[in-house]
Amino acid sequence: MYRHLTFLIFFCLFCLSGMSQDWETSFEIAKSKSKKTQTPIILVFQGSDWCAPCIKLDREVWSTPVFQKYAAKNYVMLQADFPRKKINELSKEQTTANKILAEEYNQKGIFPLVVLLNEDGKELGQTGYKRLVPEAYIKELDSYLN
Repeated sequence: MYRHLTFLIFFCLFCLSGMSQDWETSFEIAKSKSKKTQTPIILVFQGSDWCAPCIKLDREVWSTPVFQKYAAKNYVMLQADFPRKKINELSKEQTTANKILAEEYNQKGIFPLVVLLNEDGKELGQTGYKRLVPEAYIKELDSYLN
């Protein structure tokens, strides 16, 4: 019985780990992947440990199987996080890289800010947190591609 239970637990953990969102944190890598796959970049400015709408957007859209499956084929996901808690502090290099992205794409300091970019980093559109189901959020993001 314990053997079956152990197997079931590991199987569930394996399945869940396969569903996690593949976020890039390097703009250069994101652009390279975007060119290679010919898919746009979704750049997300978030405060993962203090911004309530950011946390809701993650829970209601980014972390859903529907969005993750669609994103894996249609977007390159790039995260620029600005945590405030010491325990979540990023490396100095990553903090600097995120600030450079903010200077270019988020000068007003809006959180969350979702910026759709082409493979060269040209802005195609912006949005933020909206109380939408993942399918409707995908439709909005895709509308910037036309």
